[in-house]
Amino acid sequence: MDVPGARKSGSGWLEKVENMTRILLYSDEPILAKGLESVLRQVEGFDLLPICGSVASLVEQMAQGSPELVLMDLTPEITFAVLNELKHAMMSCKIVLWVNSISTELAFQAMGLGVRGILRKTLPTDLQVKCLQKVQAGELWFEKALTDSFLCARRVALTQREGQLVSLLSQGLKNKEIASTLLISEGTVKVYLSRLFQKVGVKDRFELALFGLKNLTTGQLPVGEKGQRAAAMPGLRSLVLERPAERAETPTRSFATPLRPIAGGRY
Repeated sequence: MDVPGARKSGSGWLEKVENMTRILLYSDEPILAKGLESVLRQVEGFDLLPICGSVASLVEQMAQGSPELVLMDLTPEITFAVLNELKHAMMSCKIVLWVNSISTELAFQAMGLGVRGILRKTLPTDLQVKCLQKVQAGELWFEKALTDSFLCARRVALTQREGQLVSLLSQGLKNKEIASTLLISEGTVKVYLSRLFQKVGVKDRFELALFGLKNLTTGQLPVGEKGQRAAAMPGLRSLVLERPAERAETPTRSFATPLRPIAGGRY
């Protein structure tokens, strides 16, 4: 293997290889992924594993390649449940989400799961590289526009059961189906829903389900399969809701403000 900057004899070459950062890139846009791959292969200290085009191949490559850093495209497949599962499968691996845009709600949930950075695809290549270097060094990478958006949001803490119920409701399950999945009575589901309407400040189950989707997914696909058992289903720990005035003015945030990443765990 030709390692940039490495000596090809003696222990120095081996030391160089051992100090390389193994990076795994997941994206369903092959041309875009190849472009970034060509850039990262020129960066000293980076060792790129084969690009993954699906979540299944991502999981397989994670098991085989033991990456230290994963740059994960925020495709429709990447939901809160998938992020939660992946993060638990690679506790020692740092995850950076690679996005065009991301909702305030999902960004907050991702940070809560331990995602180390959120990187915009439209940034110059030198900043793409800088983000990965900073995250590998132990820092966080979240743009100021994104962290500022958290100040314009309201957080509603949920119990484990409430989080599971919101997750199921967002999948379109009816009360009877929710009761069967959570192994509780249909009447108990109605009580939980009534309390959640008041707690979150919504009028009906449809509005609650929409808030749940914003926190759980990119908004393009259902949360998961109907009938998934509660034991296997991660429940939201909170709902992050943009305040009404903010929602009316800026329904989608694209981070147009200048880049000002934060470092050292302050967020």
